[in-house]
Amino acid sequence: MPARFARLRITGFKSFADATSIEILPGLTGIVGPNGCGKSNIVDALRWAMGESSAKSMRGGEMDDVIFAGTLSRPARSIAEVSISLTETAGLAPAPFQAEAELEISRRIERGSGSTYRVNRRETRARDVATLLADLAAGARNSAMISQGRVSALVSARPDERRMILEEAAGISGLHARRHEAELKLRATEDNLSRADDLRTQQETHLTALRAQAAQAHRYRVLSTEIRNAEAEYLTTERLIAEQRRQQARRDLEAAKAAVIEAQARKDAALAAEIARNDDVPALRLRESEARTALERTRIHFEQIETEIARVQSLRIESQRRLESLLRDQDHAERARADAEAAQTRLEREEQHLTALENATPQQIDSARAAAASASAALERAEAQVQTATDAAAHFAASRQAVTSRLALTREKAAQAKLRANQAAEAHRRAQSELVAPEQLARAAAERERAETVLLAAEQALDLCQTILDAAELTRAKAAEAATAARAGAIAADASLATVRIEAEALTKLLARKFSEENDPVLDRIKVPPGYETALGAAMQNELAVGTRAEAARRWRQLPPIESQHCFEPLSTVIQGPPELARALDHILLLPDGDDGNAQQSRLAPGETLVSKQGEVWRWDGFTARSGAPGEAGMRLAQRNRLAALQDDLTTATAHAAACRTGLRDTEAAESAARRAEDEARRQRKTTEAEIDRARNAKRTLTEAAAHLDAQAERQATRAAGAAEANARFAAEYTEIAQQLADVQAESDALGDPRDTAAALDTARHAMQEARRAEAASRKQLDQLVTEAEQRKRRLELVGRERADWQERSRDIAFRLTDLAARITEAKAALAALPDDLLSGQARDAARAATEEAQSAHRTAKTDLANAERDHQLSTAAAREAEQAVATTREALIAAESSLREADFAWGSIAERMLERLGVAPVLPSIENPTQQNADRARRRFERLTREREEIGPVNLRADMEVSEIETRLAAIESERAELSTAIAKLRGSIGNLNHEGRERLSAVFTEIDRHFQSLFSRMFGGGRAHLALTGSDDPLQAGLEIFAEPPGKKLATLSLLSGGEQALTALSLIFAVFRCNPAPFSVLDEVDAPLDDANVDRFCTLLDDMSRETGTRFLVVTHHHHTMARMDRLYGVTMQERGISRILSVDLGTAASFAERPEALAAE
Repeated sequence: MPARFARLRITGFKSFADATSIEILPGLTGIVGPNGCGKSNIVDALRWAMGESSAKSMRGGEMDDVIFAGTLSRPARSIAEVSISLTETAGLAPAPFQAEAELEISRRIERGSGSTYRVNRRETRARDVATLLADLAAGARNSAMISQGRVSALVSARPDERRMILEEAAGISGLHARRHEAELKLRATEDNLSRADDLRTQQETHLTALRAQAAQAHRYRVLSTEIRNAEAEYLTTERLIAEQRRQQARRDLEAAKAAVIEAQARKDAALAAEIARNDDVPALRLRESEARTALERTRIHFEQIETEIARVQSLRIESQRRLESLLRDQDHAERARADAEAAQTRLEREEQHLTALENATPQQIDSARAAAASASAALERAEAQVQTATDAAAHFAASRQAVTSRLALTREKAAQAKLRANQAAEAHRRAQSELVAPEQLARAAAERERAETVLLAAEQALDLCQTILDAAELTRAKAAEAATAARAGAIAADASLATVRIEAEALTKLLARKFSEENDPVLDRIKVPPGYETALGAAMQNELAVGTRAEAARRWRQLPPIESQHCFEPLSTVIQGPPELARALDHILLLPDGDDGNAQQSRLAPGETLVSKQGEVWRWDGFTARSGAPGEAGMRLAQRNRLAALQDDLTTATAHAAACRTGLRDTEAAESAARRAEDEARRQRKTTEAEIDRARNAKRTLTEAAAHLDAQAERQATRAAGAAEANARFAAEYTEIAQQLADVQAESDALGDPRDTAAALDTARHAMQEARRAEAASRKQLDQLVTEAEQRKRRLELVGRERADWQERSRDIAFRLTDLAARITEAKAALAALPDDLLSGQARDAARAATEEAQSAHRTAKTDLANAERDHQLSTAAAREAEQAVATTREALIAAESSLREADFAWGSIAERMLERLGVAPVLPSIENPTQQNADRARRRFERLTREREEIGPVNLRADMEVSEIETRLAAIESERAELSTAIAKLRGSIGNLNHEGRERLSAVFTEIDRHFQSLFSRMFGGGRAHLALTGSDDPLQAGLEIFAEPPGKKLATLSLLSGGEQALTALSLIFAVFRCNPAPFSVLDEVDAPLDDANVDRFCTLLDDMSRETGTRFLVVTHHHHTMARMDRLYGVTMQERGISRILSVDLGTAASFAERPEALAAE
């Protein structure tokens, strides 16, 4: 049995500020009222409660707009709630509501916080609510929610969009939701599998790298040892070679000094020879300059003569070219003058011919115009005759069509009236047999009261359990806070203890090492206060490593003190040491903080040393050392003082950590006890809540059963009374319609034969066509004559313009010929005026001979000058070479001095590097042959090993541990991949099963819907035929739904080609066919009767009655049509007496009709 929608409750939604309840009872429920009073808000509330998520579909800008916004007299509300009550849902809803006989689905929205869904007061996801409603053939956008826009959308929808109707009829809307959810899960699982594969690849790559790093770490350690040995060999060889280079540099310096003296003597001799040869050069240079000037003058004169000869030749060639061009232009102008004269003659003859034709044109046009007017008059008379015959035929056809339509409508009304009378009688009999007994109502009320008593006792027990639980939670929270604080204190104490212990152990190990080769250095017998370690270490760095044993090579001896006055406090006053150091400590003075040691150094007596706490040293003999890093002795003294302080800190930290651990154990025990007490209280409350849930369910079940019985008794009584009244009314209606049928039949028989009017219309049309052809021919002839006359006129104007153009062109040509004759005469005169004497060769030969003589004199002077300058350059080069030799020997001397310094510096650098790299007393190898080749070999080996170590890069010393961790992680990833692969296989199987089930159910329901659609179409249209077809694909899940309809008197066509009313009735027929296959619990019809006339509204309401009885669907009809209102079982009137506030009034038309007939029945008795 399908579920039933029983009640709609609205609170704070749009214009319904107050709580409003609408009973959705069996049959037809109408919602009426003026425009703007809130009727559509009821439909919006239904759609919103069923999951509508579009604020635009709710006619708002955002979803908060559905909350009552307030009026002038009422404040706005912050919460809106709509709930729908469903009955007979046992076994239809998914878990955990599968056993519930009734469901209450509610949606609540709070301003600014979004909306929540609840099913039986249990919060639920919107997706679950949508799936639940889809399984019940309902939903916010289900085909049962029908409006004018929905019908139009069904008409204009594509075939694949109409497939949704088949899916709803087959009950697979919820199947689609589940398949979509399964596909989402499949994609998510596949993504997880892909990420797992990527992670596994990354981990395997990392594992390979770690294994390589482990091998690199071993190689790194081996190379480090070899590098130290190679570096020691290299540095030792370099030091020996540096010593050899120091000796060689000293010998080179002495040889460079002797070479400088010898080069200076050679330089003085070369300078004397250069001065002697420099006196002959100026006179020779002057003679060469004068010869060069004479040569340039003769050369310029020769070039001027050459230039003038070239200019005259160029002018002669240009004059001849210009004369030839002018002669060609003159010939061209003569030919143009002949062409102009011929064109003028031709145009004159054409003008005479066109003028003759133009004079004969007006008479021809007048004759054609008269013939066209006569043909037009004949056409008008023929058209008037056709219009008269057409009007007569149309009037006859309209009369016959009206009578035929009325006859078919009357016959259909008669059949429907008889069917309604029979159905009303059957409904009255059935209602009398289903009346509820009063004893059953009393038993239901008593059981409900008992359930309320049990519920009240359970709620009191729950309050007691909640009080106990609150106290337990408070105790547990306090204990947890105390345990957390104690745990943090214990962790901090343990960390502090570990820090102190580690530092003490490290210092102990450092101090256990020997400070020097002596067994008992005085450093170990000195007690230095904190802060003075650096000062003592700076003043006595190496001396503190010496002992006091008499047999030692170096030792401290005890000497008597020296009486003296010190300018500062000696270190012996603050430092306790052995007697052997008494005199040394007395002469080491401490600089007060803030004083300048450089200024005080001059006050020191012989043997005294001034030190600061920062490690600066000023000795009596002028030696000064700045503070730097603490020396080894100072660091050892500071470490020994730090170790003594750490011993005391270690004792204190150990005691504190033990106390914190004891406190932690006590607080953890208290927390555990409090948690057990809380768990016990929580279990007790859960048990009590379960009892309350059972009591509430029992009370709700009994309350709803009693209410159902009351409503059922009331409905059955109302139905019985209404059925009796309907039986009488339908019988009278049938008698009246039968009389109307006889009258319409007689009127149809009185109409004449339509063939007479058709024959007269054909004769008139034939005559009109003949007149139209004659009129077109005469008009065509007239248009042709007019066109030819206009063309001749335009040609005459063009000929006149062309003649004027040619005359103007003839005048221009004559003027150009005159100009060309004058220019030809000028060109001939210019050519004859050019000189001929420059073209002879005498002047050119004389200029060339003078130029050659000047060149010979210049070459002789230039050769003499070159010889003198060469001799001078040789002496200058010799002097320069001598000077360069002096500079070279001086540079060699400087280089020798620099080499000696570099050798000394290199030797010192190598010694410092050995100290830095190998330590104070390294173990050095023995080098028998310290050559540079051996040093380079050792250096190359050191550099090669260093490069090999650097090429290894950073070494991960934790590689082995990380390899183990990654292998464990890879095992976990493999396990996860296996689980994901299994899940993917299951999801794909589920999707395949869903698709298979959907195809089977869709294919099975298509034939049934098509059969119902054909039957309902014939009922809605009173005839005709229609059918459905799947198009676009062989797969029913992908195919589209096309609608083919053939209303009475029309051809078969698709839905989009029908008229507006026919489209609406066809779409409603399809929707009701779906109802018959998969009845929806209820259906909303929002003003779908608006485009229908009275007759179609009557058929529409009759179909609603039949569908309600056949499918059990409860219809909620929003209408303005008075016929639809009259056919409703009950009406809800929506009013707005207070501005902005909607209220509802209800009227049961069946009960009202029985009340209205009761006085008449009493009067009849």
